[in-house]
Formats: sequence, C-alpha cells, structure tokens
Amino acid sequence: MIERVVMDTSVLVAALNSSVGGSRAVVRMCLEKTCQPLIGQALFSEYEDVMSRDQPFARCSLTAAERGELFDAFLGVCQWTTVFFLWRPNLSDEADNHLIELAIAGGAESIISHNTKDLRSGELRFPQLRIETPGDFLKRASKKK
Repeated sequence: MIERVVMDTSVLVAALNSSVGGSRAVVRMCLEKTCQPLIGQALFSEYEDVMSRDQPFARCSLTAAERGELFDAFLGVCQWTTVFFLWRPNLSDEADNHLIELAIAGGAESIISHNTKDLRSGELRFPQLRIETPGDFLKRASKKK
C-alpha cells in the first residue's frame, strides 16, 4: 500500500532550490506515485502563496514558468482532503496546526518537514503520525522495499 504523506511547504521550496538532497527525492517519489501526498485548502493556499513569490526561489535554476509547471504536476498527484474537524494541537507556531489536522483527516502516516521541532511541540499527540525530515522519511521508505 502506498504511504499517505503531508509535505510541508519547506520541503517543496528546498526541492526546487537544490537538485540534490532529500527534499528533491521526496517530491520525485510523489510525482512517481510511490507515495501519496495529501492536500487540503489551507496547505493549497500556503503552497500557492509561496510559489507566487520570487524571493524563496532566488537559488532555483528553474524559471517562474517552469516552477509553475512542476507545481501543477505536483498538484496533479495530490489527493484532495477535506478537513472537517479542527484538532488545534496548539503548536508553538499556530500556522502549522493545519498540517496535523490535514494528516489526521487524510489518514497520513507522516508529515514531512524541515520544521520537525515545532511540529512535535503540540499539546495534543497522535502516536500513529510520524513527523519526519525528508532524510528520515527516505531512510524509512528504503527499508520498506
């Protein structure tokens, strides 16, 4: 069974800014459909906002149009997930709560982020949900094969 994941915006930005590394490999896995990325309204809005800016992609070798095409391809493999219940895990960064809510609503096994410390800071815990860096996710995924 394909693992369902929530991919934080930081991973998408890192994947576009570097041709090597874990973030790029995670995005590639999504595009190859070896893992199933989930997306909901809040994460979609966050992705759209970041992708519309030039500053986060100062080191990116792709043009804005090419980034847009890649983003469209990524969205094409995402599974839309509606969040009906707001868990409010009380993370240190309130803006990250939506990632946990999306993961729980969609039955994700992992949230992949470079911001694992803040995502683990919540008062409300979900033991079945992993909070992983791209590198940790890839190590675990390679062991499953």
